[in-house]
Amino acid sequence: MPTISKNRRTLLQLVIASIGSSFIASEKSFAKDAWPSAKPIKLIIPAQPGGGLDLIARTMADKLSQATGTSFISENIGGGGGTIASLATSRANPDGQTFMVVNISTHGTNPAIRNLPYDSMKDFNHIAMVGGSPNVFVVGPELSKLESIEALFAELKKKGRPISYGSAGPGTSSHLLVEELSVATGIPFLHAPYRGIGPALVDVMAGRVDVAFPGLIAALQFIKGNRLKPFAVTSQVRMPQIQSVPTFTEIGMSEFSSLQWYGISGPAGIPAEIVNNLNGHINRILKDPQIMAKFEAETLNVMPMTPQQFTAYIDKDLNKWKKLVKERGIQVDGA
Repeated sequence: MPTISKNRRTLLQLVIASIGSSFIASEKSFAKDAWPSAKPIKLIIPAQPGGGLDLIARTMADKLSQATGTSFISENIGGGGGTIASLATSRANPDGQTFMVVNISTHGTNPAIRNLPYDSMKDFNHIAMVGGSPNVFVVGPELSKLESIEALFAELKKKGRPISYGSAGPGTSSHLLVEELSVATGIPFLHAPYRGIGPALVDVMAGRVDVAFPGLIAALQFIKGNRLKPFAVTSQVRMPQIQSVPTFTEIGMSEFSSLQWYGISGPAGIPAEIVNNLNGHINRILKDPQIMAKFEAETLNVMPMTPQQFTAYIDKDLNKWKKLVKERGIQVDGA
């Protein structure tokens, strides 16, 4: 029977060990890309079924299920302007099984104006931005004859009375943006809060309220139907759906670059490996041309970010609204 020399045997052992090490390293590399659990993962939606927020959440849940091989189950928890859903998320086990679609309301404007049972920064691990949609400053029939926002501001200043504006409710972006506009222009505004932006826009179109500052997605059908006239949008660049409408930056008001943003967060304390894993999956999904087109149809531009960038974005947005609320002395009932 042939024998193997000591040197050849040693070499063979080294080769086998090297192959084994490569296989183990490959397994570890795969494990980093695979989802850490086969159990269904909960994605909380801070709203009732239907609407843009629900569409964004369910689209991402479906794509994440495909990308990770693990089911992402959407769960609608409405009420309290997102407070109930946010509190449930902040108190969840940080094991990577519970996440939430956060937005400007739950983690920006609401925490700036209300005393909430959660801290929008300390109690959450902010994982990935999905995207943002601008607000648009619109008027009803009486003011629609004006051709520019400069002419509109001049006309509003001549009214000799506070200009009424409809909002989706106290503490919403459609409320705080007009307060910010009042600071920038010196125009006095009178707040008419509604339970949602829909009824507010109805009254603007009927001439019962002068102006509004809704999200573009809410106003777009009425703009297309010539029932509302848009004067400027808060995006950095013009929106393709209303290409003729300038941005506030174009007219020298760059501070009005706020977006109705949406992202995915979880409770504080989620392991970094899970955070980075999920962030990578989300950012790859956002590069899908079909997803980009689907969201663009909802006036939402995708905005891939690292967890650190997304956290910094929320912190900056929150502090902006806190400063405005303090300067204007804005208060809401039950805050």
